[in-house]
Amino acid sequence: MTDIKTLHAEMTRWRRHLHANPEFGFEERATSAFVAAKLREFGLEDVTEGVGGTGVVGTLRRGTGNRAIALRADIDALRITEEGAPDYKSRNDGVMHACGHDGHAAMLLGAAKLLAEEGGFNGIVRFVFQPAEEWGKGALSMMSDGLFEKHPFDEIYGIHNMPGLPVGNFETKAGAFMSAEDNFEITLRGVGGHAARPHWGNEVLVAACALVTNLQTIVARRIDPADIGVVSVTELITNGTRNALPGTAQILGDCRSFRSEVSERIEKQMRVITEGTALAFNIEADVHYTREFVPLLNDAALTDEAMAVATELFGASQVRTASKPMTASEDFAQFLSRVPGCFVFLGNGKESAPLHNPSYDFNDEGLVHGMRFHVGIVRRRLPAN
Repeated sequence: MTDIKTLHAEMTRWRRHLHANPEFGFEERATSAFVAAKLREFGLEDVTEGVGGTGVVGTLRRGTGNRAIALRADIDALRITEEGAPDYKSRNDGVMHACGHDGHAAMLLGAAKLLAEEGGFNGIVRFVFQPAEEWGKGALSMMSDGLFEKHPFDEIYGIHNMPGLPVGNFETKAGAFMSAEDNFEITLRGVGGHAARPHWGNEVLVAACALVTNLQTIVARRIDPADIGVVSVTELITNGTRNALPGTAQILGDCRSFRSEVSERIEKQMRVITEGTALAFNIEADVHYTREFVPLLNDAALTDEAMAVATELFGASQVRTASKPMTASEDFAQFLSRVPGCFVFLGNGKESAPLHNPSYDFNDEGLVHGMRFHVGIVRRRLPAN
C-alpha cells in the first residue's frame, strides 16, 4: 500500500517546484516535460505530450474493462508579479501561479502515482493536463488536436481550489455551476483637439463616459430579473493627454451569463446602445464581441456520484451543495459540452488570499484531499471485478 504521508510530502515538493517555475498559457513547455517525466516514472507507458500545443495526456489501464474516465488538471500560470516571499517564490518575473494550477497538477500526479501502484479499478483512466485554461483556449486546442478521437473517454472530472472554503471541504452543484464569459471591445472615433477649445473638434471622452453608464442599463432594464447577467466595463483607454481632448477611445469589458439567449440579448442591446450613443454625439463607433467561455453544466447523475465519493471519504459535514451558481468561468466547461462529468471546488482555507491575487498561494494541506477524491472517483466509476 502507498504510504500517504510520504506521497503527501512528494506532492508538496512537486507543487512547490511548479510554483517556482510558472509558465503562461501555451508556454508550459518545462511544466509539461515535468509532468510527462513523472507519469513515465510512475510506470505509465502511454504518455502523449504536445496535445493541443503543450498539453499532456497519460493513460493507465487495469483489468479488462473498456470504459474510460478522465481526470483533468490545468497547468498554466498568470501574468501577475508575486508579492509573497516563500522559499519557492516564482523565478519567472511577472508570472506566478496565482490560481492554484500548480496544486491541481500536483494532486493529479499524486492520484496517478497511487493508482499506478495500487490499481483497484477495472478500465481506463486518462490523466489530462490542460494548458491555457486562463485564456479559455486550452480545452478547445486539445479537442481540435484530437483529444476525444485519440484518447477517448466516457466522462470527466475536475477540481479547483476555493479560498474561503475550509481545507478538506468540497462544494459543487448539478446543472449550471459556473457562467459563460463574453468579452467586448468598443471603439469610438471622433476628432480630437485642444482642451481649451472643445468646440473646434468632436472629442470622444464624454461620449465614452456616457456609454459606460448606459451599458449598465442592459442588465438593469433589458434582462429578465430571473436570469443572471453581468456587464462589467474594465478598461477605458483614450489617446488624449492633459491638455488635449481625445479623438479615439476604447471601452473594454466582460459579460457573464448562464444561457445563450441572455448572452445574445446582451450583445444585441450593447450594439443598440453604442449606435445610439454614437449618433447622439456625432461620432463613429463599432463593437467587437466575442464568446470566450461556455457555461459549465455539471451532469446531475455524476454530480451525485462525485458528492457520494467526497462524503464517503471526508464525511457529510465537509460536503455541500452550492446554493447558487458562480459567475466566474472555467475552461473545463468545454469538455463537459462533449461528455458528462462534474467539476468540484476544494477548500483552500478560510485565511487564503483570493484567486488571482499577488499574495495567493495554494494550501498544500489540500493536496491529499484532492488526490484521494480523484482516486475515489476512479474506483467508484470503474469498480474492480
